[in-house]
Amino acid sequence: MPQQTDTEIAETLERKGHFAFNWDDLDELELPSGIQTRMYRVGDPADESSPTVFKVYYPPECYVEAHTHECDYTEIVLEGSQKVGATWHHAGDVRIGLANRGYGPLVAGPEGATVLFMFKDGRWPAITIGNNDGSTLGSEVIEAHFAEKNG
Repeated sequence: MPQQTDTEIAETLERKGHFAFNWDDLDELELPSGIQTRMYRVGDPADESSPTVFKVYYPPECYVEAHTHECDYTEIVLEGSQKVGATWHHAGDVRIGLANRGYGPLVAGPEGATVLFMFKDGRWPAITIGNNDGSTLGSEVIEAHFAEKNG
């Protein structure tokens, strides 16, 4: 079953006051890099101030160029390992980042990495920094999917 639209979720929240689901109920998107991701918004999904949550799987040795985001965020490595810049992070490690502060590149460990991201609001799309061209980010794929879904 495909993920419900923002309108359907908002109507359920308004009517019942809560909305429950499983990660498997969310649309899984595969980015050109092989990254697999699912996401949802906390509260009204159409409210740009609502926090955004992503569960992301990076395949083994997956590379994502250095980038930044327009809002604060935190991430938790759930499984595997991931190198951010020169530092390796493992299952259970937590990173907190401020808006508009670059980080990376990201490189998944030999077993891949599953990471939970929580962005402060809807300004999560990755922004290129330096000489990077954005080709490993995939934000446009995610934005296009949900723009089409929510028309």
